[in-house]
Amino acid sequence: MAAACNRQKQSSLREDLTCPICCDLFTEPVMLGCMHHFCKRCISTYWRGLHTPVSCPQCRKEFTSRQFQTNYLVTAMVEKVRATTNESYVKDVELQLKESLETHRRRREDFLSVIRRDKEKMENIKRAGSELQGRVQGEFQALRAVLDEEEASVLEQLREEQEAALEQLQRHLEAVRETVRQLEHSMRVLHEAATATDHNALVELPQIRAPVDVSPAPELDMEAFSSRYLAPLQYITWRKMFTSLKPGPAPVTFDVYTAHPSIYVSRDRTLAVDCDRVAPCQPNPKRFLQCVNILGAQGFQAGRHYWEVHVGNKAKWDLGVASDGVDRQARVKLSPESGYWTLRLRQSDQYSAGTQPWTRLQVLSCPQRIGVFLDCEERRVSFYNADDMSLLFSFSNGPRGKVLPFFSPCISDINQQPQPIQLLHHPPVALIH
Repeated sequence: MAAACNRQKQSSLREDLTCPICCDLFTEPVMLGCMHHFCKRCISTYWRGLHTPVSCPQCRKEFTSRQFQTNYLVTAMVEKVRATTNESYVKDVELQLKESLETHRRRREDFLSVIRRDKEKMENIKRAGSELQGRVQGEFQALRAVLDEEEASVLEQLREEQEAALEQLQRHLEAVRETVRQLEHSMRVLHEAATATDHNALVELPQIRAPVDVSPAPELDMEAFSSRYLAPLQYITWRKMFTSLKPGPAPVTFDVYTAHPSIYVSRDRTLAVDCDRVAPCQPNPKRFLQCVNILGAQGFQAGRHYWEVHVGNKAKWDLGVASDGVDRQARVKLSPESGYWTLRLRQSDQYSAGTQPWTRLQVLSCPQRIGVFLDCEERRVSFYNADDMSLLFSFSNGPRGKVLPFFSPCISDINQQPQPIQLLHHPPVALIH
């Protein structure tokens, strides 16, 4: 449609720029006093041999002199039309049009692809959001189930204690009432005997049952009874909930047989610190010899697990998980390719994830505690600021097979007091049910 319109415009313009005498595009167009245009040569030839006055070939207007003037604007337009109707020019324009059309087509396809990708991303976000919503609801439903169960258990215990106390008092009350009934019966017999009119018939006291001794009422220690249910129930329940959390905080301890000889481990195996001397130790293929590393004693290859490490104000450390089969005799780079999924700190505020190359992290506040979350089924290793549970970094290409908690207290700088890393256990003391 547009091309046909352009051709019509070009045809109309060509007609306007065509000499009425030679019926071709103007050559040196000149304009007469009547505003009609002709080729200079055509009008000169037309007027040759004529006597004045001469006339316009189109409108027949007569002129007393053979005068005309060159029209440079029409000349320029003629040249432009002549150039645009040139075959090579037309081919060049057609080529440019095709290239422009192809460019626009490709750009359109690119944008349509962007639209498709955006829609796919939106669908993925919706699908992931729906799945995550289900998981979140499931997690909180599990917590609510634990709370509901604990609430029902405490209320049931309260009801049983209350009913047992009331039952004891009810039995005592019935015994006292029975004794009162016996005493009232004996009193009626004695009263009848005392008021009898025939005193001669009264030879001896009437036979009555001796009063039954009733034991004292059971004493309920209301202070002890109330204190069990006026106790900090929320805290007690919170302590008990740790046995039901999935994952609950894993009671990870250090494996002293894997510790580099310059690492000191506390007796309870929850604290490790680097030393400036190397302690003598027995040869052990499990032990790290080239790097100041140590592993956890507990291994995991299924399920979800979480533990926390207190790092305090240490200027540098490494921690995470390591495959059970890592080479402990050689110095290797901490990366998933080498069997390590780690987070590290250098120079007190430079946090990095253990990729190759290292991925620098923007951490707003330096955490005192680091939480490590291992999901064996989804192969995910995540690190959290355990002070506020904000995510620091997550590996989505986690380990396969058995893995062990990994730690490195690192070698302290000269003139710097070594500071330990400590494994945190929650709650600190287990409740006895």
